[in-house]
Amino acid sequence: MSTLTPRSPIAPTANPTFERALRDKLARRAPVTGSIGELEPMAVRIGLMQNTLKPRFRDPQLLLFASDHGLVVDGIGADAHRSTSDLVQQSLTGRLPLGVFARIMGMTLTVVDAGVAENLAPHPRLLPRKIAHGTRNTRTAAAMSVEQAHAAIRAGMEIGDGLSGNVRACAGLGQGANESAALVIARLTDTPVRELAVAGPGVPQDQVARLMVVLQGAQGRHREVTDPIEVLAAFGGFEMAMLVGLMLVAASKRQLIMIDGLPACAALLVAMRVSPAVTDYCVFCRSHSHHGLDTAFGLLRTSALLELGMESIDGTGSTLAWPLVASAAALLAEVVEGEDPGPSQPQAMPDDEPPTLTDTTS
Repeated sequence: MSTLTPRSPIAPTANPTFERALRDKLARRAPVTGSIGELEPMAVRIGLMQNTLKPRFRDPQLLLFASDHGLVVDGIGADAHRSTSDLVQQSLTGRLPLGVFARIMGMTLTVVDAGVAENLAPHPRLLPRKIAHGTRNTRTAAAMSVEQAHAAIRAGMEIGDGLSGNVRACAGLGQGANESAALVIARLTDTPVRELAVAGPGVPQDQVARLMVVLQGAQGRHREVTDPIEVLAAFGGFEMAMLVGLMLVAASKRQLIMIDGLPACAALLVAMRVSPAVTDYCVFCRSHSHHGLDTAFGLLRTSALLELGMESIDGTGSTLAWPLVASAAALLAEVVEGEDPGPSQPQAMPDDEPPTLTDTTS
């Protein structure tokens, strides 16, 4: 069986002594600044991620991984008005809020063609990494071969290695992506797929019934699959696999990961099976009200930084949450204490080279 293993483990951020030093630094400013509310625990988390009392972010990157899913041939997850290729072009040309918000927030947007069914026109911010022209229908066959899943994970790792900055906001895009993500999460967490796949109470019951027939058929087709990479291959998409690789590399480099949407949550659950500490580097965002995302957040024991009632494509919420995250880091790095700036760490702490990850076969 082919497995993905880190060459060295992703370092957990837990460090009680260092955490106390971060909290003390914020407390010394409280008489002047007052309480900054929920930004303070966020600042502590960021300090722990970067292993410094003066965390700083640079060159925030927004990665939108796009792929089509074979499930749509069964009539689920399809948008009759906007194909995946249309959404990609609209994102790149500023016709969706995501691209506009990214620009005004100073985030670099890159759309990765992980497996869009159509050939896409070249664009400066489009990264072609197509594994195939969409996945197979998971109801009748594995969506990907395990080899394709590994190829996509490696592509995500390579993309992560080549990016500047230390912020990775990431999301998936594609017709059938939410349904495929629901299947991945359901299998990895033993959660009823209905709780993840149904968008909300307003969905007509005949549509829900049709959705369940297809998704439960897919579950039955792959009932014996439990290995996380094989689950990803059976039910998932190329965008999720690339997100797995990106997240593992980002966490190994102590970079912030902003998770936005159900496909990104599915990818994170796979990455957690490789290295549980990857979640230490994650914050969560949302761009729409899909009820499956509520269930996924509950399984991950987290919540979104912002709840704005949006109905937009995944990634949009991360652009609006980014200023909060940057402001939290600035509490530690930029607000003057009225004393000598001092060291960036409370005591001598090793700054090891970040571990890298490799794909091995056993």
